[in-house]
Amino acid sequence: MVQVLFGLAVAPALICGVYMYIRDKYEHEPLRLLFAGLLAGAIITFPIMRTSGFIAGFTPVLGQMGEAVFTSFAVAGFTEEAFKFAALYFLIWRNRNLNEPVDGIVYAVFISLGFAMVENVLYVFHPQMGGFETAFMRALVSVPSHGFFGVIMGYFFALAKFEPERRTRHMIMAFLAPWIVHGIYNSLLLSGQAWLMVAFVPFLVVFWLDGLRKIKRHLSASPFKNNA
Repeated sequence: MVQVLFGLAVAPALICGVYMYIRDKYEHEPLRLLFAGLLAGAIITFPIMRTSGFIAGFTPVLGQMGEAVFTSFAVAGFTEEAFKFAALYFLIWRNRNLNEPVDGIVYAVFISLGFAMVENVLYVFHPQMGGFETAFMRALVSVPSHGFFGVIMGYFFALAKFEPERRTRHMIMAFLAPWIVHGIYNSLLLSGQAWLMVAFVPFLVVFWLDGLRKIKRHLSASPFKNNA
């Protein structure tokens, strides 16, 4: 039973990673570097937990909605996306394998999935919140969403690399955009407001479709497209 639960916790991130690898159809990235991205995402889980725990200690008394927004933006969204951005920058910014726009998305997604995989294991095996129901729900929503946070980050990160005349703006957006989307995502789930919970579904659909469009847009700009 433990092995099955562990498989359900790990499989969604691996499946999303395989999907992203296949989508990068014009020039596949080195597997060792993709594994490094996955490993980096897994490793940053632990400083993220420490940092978010520290920030959570400053949560103001603002009622359920206010505290949900603070937790979503300051505790979860900020710390997770900041560490992912740092991992992405140090792993790939000066690497010669960042040679087409979609590569920024690929590496950002793998880092995000590495984090999502470890976080998923921790949730699924949590004594109160864990179990098979948690595993299935997070496989359908949480893990793919982390992948799409990576798509947003990688999209702007690649623009910063390949549009140097607007590098500063794109680098800011590479952190700011996923942070805002992540914050909204968590706020809708934690709000406790029925109408906001209902709004979560269309938000998720728009968010994921936009991510797929971003992947397609960077793929279409590949310099290797005509060689495929």
